[in-house]
Amino acid sequence: MVTTTIRIQEALKARISAAAERAGKTPHAFMLDAIEQSVEQAELAEEFHRIANERWAKILATGKTVPWNETRVWLEARARGERPRKPVARKFGG
Repeated sequence: MVTTTIRIQEALKARISAAAERAGKTPHAFMLDAIEQSVEQAELAEEFHRIANERWAKILATGKTVPWNETRVWLEARARGERPRKPVARKFGG
């Protein structure tokens, strides 16, 4: 394990200490958890954007997509526990 020093304002340090106490943690553990959560969120966001960009590129390359109204109907049926047929992708406006 490595040591890293950070400089924070006194007011933030007091807020961290109070929040850590409420959470039943040390300020150190509270800050480590906060950093880990922030890193995980950044990684998830990066993965989300990567997938979205890949899917958008596929739409642009093929010109095919599924209209939202058909997707919504499919999702609602799935949420009810049904097993509907997946909507078929087709050219824009088709």
